[in-house]
This record gives sequence, structure tokens and C-alpha cells, in this order.
Amino acid sequence: MSHLILRKRLIPIILISSVVLISSLLHAQPAQAANCVSKACIDVYTQDGQIIIEGRKSGVAKPKPTPKPKPTLVQKPKPIVKLMPKPTRKPKATTAIKPLNRAKVKLVPRKKVVSKVTSGVSLNDRLVKLLPTASIARQPAANAIVNVPVIYWCDLPKVFTTKVAIVGEVVDVTMHPSFLWSFGDGSFFATTKAGAAFPQQEISHTYSQAGTYLVVMVATWGGTWTHNGVVRAITGKVRKVSLATISVANGPTRLIQ
Repeated sequence: MSHLILRKRLIPIILISSVVLISSLLHAQPAQAANCVSKACIDVYTQDGQIIIEGRKSGVAKPKPTPKPKPTLVQKPKPIVKLMPKPTRKPKATTAIKPLNRAKVKLVPRKKVVSKVTSGVSLNDRLVKLLPTASIARQPAANAIVNVPVIYWCDLPKVFTTKVAIVGEVVDVTMHPSFLWSFGDGSFFATTKAGAAFPQQEISHTYSQAGTYLVVMVATWGGTWTHNGVVRAITGKVRKVSLATISVANGPTRLIQ
């Protein structure tokens, strides 16, 4: 009796759990990878100092042209034609038929007709975008003097934007630079500004000793890309290096009595 009671209690529990499992399977959301089959998968990243834009779209079928409606033909009543007796013709003189020379006859092979079937096509594309490289400018352009500030700047824009069309989709790329200056005497300066000439100077350096120095400016680009209204960060950074040399001389000396 105890086994029968236990079975009667377990049967409703098993049925309820089966209904819950089936309903959860019916209402389950599709995986994210399934969206890449019907929609475009876009990725933007950096590689070897370049911006790489990749697009993939699967199962794209060419739209079939809509057939034009055929015009309806209205049949006109056929006119009644009276048959007239044909006149008797004289028999033509029979001429001898020459035998066919097969050696002079060329056989032309028939062309095979191949029917083309348009099916789903997979689209893959890869685009490369280059960022501008800066040139270093300074004041004074020559005859730099010890203990007199030298003003530096570069000609890079504050923002770099580009619009790319790939696999039928439009991607907007936005990049911003940041700068690291090395003035050649062991001094460094980091900023997000490109600098400017006098009197709006923002980057300057004073050398304490005469000599020739190698100035290095590293521009690091980072940014975002937008597709279908969704903004994402670009994976990786792009670094561009600019070089310049400067000669610094001692200033004139004065004797004060």
C-alpha cells in the first residue's frame, strides 16, 4: 500500500516538471551567434598600427525580380474565307541532284546550355584604414639657445572620423589622439593637446646645456565605432612615432662691471 501511495504522489510531480521543462524550451531565446546568420557581424580593431574593419554576412540571397503581368489578348472573330480552286500548274522539269561531298562539309558542335541557379551567398570583407602621421614644428625654428624655452607642437587633428561601408552596412569610426613627448635630454611630457605656436603655446621645454637633441613624439590613437546606433570601443591602440632633431647653442655672454 505504501508503494502505491508513493507512486500516486510522484506522478503529478513528474507531469508538472515535464510541462515546465517543455515550456522553458519553447520560450528559450536564440543564441547570440544565430544573429550573425541573418544579420551582419562587424568587428573593428587595431593591428600593426592600422585600423582593421571586418564584416561578415551569411545567407544573403539576391532578390528575384517581380514578374510583369502578361497582357490579356482579346481574340477577334476570324473572317470567313471562301476557298477558290487553285489553277493547274505545269510540272517542273526534274533536275539531277548532285551527290553531297562530305569532305567539304564541316560539322559545327552544338553549344551546351548550362542553367544558372542563384542561391544564398556569404559576404566577407576586410578594410584597412590608415591614421595620419604628425610632423613636429617648433619655435624658434633654428638657433635655439640655452635657458630659453622652445615651443613645440604637431599638426594632428583633435579627432579623426571616417564612415565605412562594408557588406552592405555603414560603420562610423571615431579616434582621438594623446601625446607623449621626449625632448632628448631625459625630460618627458604627456598631454592630450597637439600644442600651438606663440602666443597660444601649450608645450614648451627649456634646455640647460648646449648640444644636439633627438625629439620624439608618440601619438597614441584610441576610440570607438558605431553600427546601427550601438557604440563600441575599438580593441587595441594605434601608435604613430614622429622624430625631429634640435641644436641648442650657448647664449651670448656679457661682461658687467
